[in-house]
Amino acid sequence: MKLSLQEQLLKSGLVSAAKAKSVKSDKRKQTQQQRKNKIEVVDEAKELAQKAQAEKIERDRELNQLRQYQEEQKQLAAQIKQIVELNRLPTDPEGLAYNFTDDNKVKRLYVSEAMRDQIAEGRLAIVKLGQQYEVVGAESARKIQQRDAASLIVFNEPDKATDAVDDAYAEYQVPDDLIW
Repeated sequence: MKLSLQEQLLKSGLVSAAKAKSVKSDKRKQTQQQRKNKIEVVDEAKELAQKAQAEKIERDRELNQLRQYQEEQKQLAAQIKQIVELNRLPTDPEGLAYNFTDDNKVKRLYVSEAMRDQIAEGRLAIVKLGQQYEVVGAESARKIQQRDAASLIVFNEPDKATDAVDDAYAEYQVPDDLIW
């Protein structure tokens, strides 16, 4: 048969019978007083447990939000990669050098003269995919820009406001041998 803690302490001699009796009567008086006055006992252990549970729930919620954000970023990166791979245009290694900046560094991509003109006009764009640069069409560039503007390195969108303004030099012809 199992003995209560009080009986075990009495049997081992750690507590005297008088002390055990006074503790028991004090506890009984305290519970009677609480019932009589309808006083709610504040259980500190219970409060600490509830507080710890609430903190754990909050921490789990924040971690879950972080995981969701990381998953969304992975999905966007996969979408960008797919758009670029499906719509990239071949570069011309023997063509003209098109210089552009990426992270304050001048980079060079060799393209044909027609492609270089289309990049300057905004019909083509240069996109960074990993460590390499690819040329894509303007529609693909807009899709990429919606997902992650940082992947788009060169996209000269035509500005409608400047086209409408009268250009004082519009009548002058640009020489053919002038290369920017």
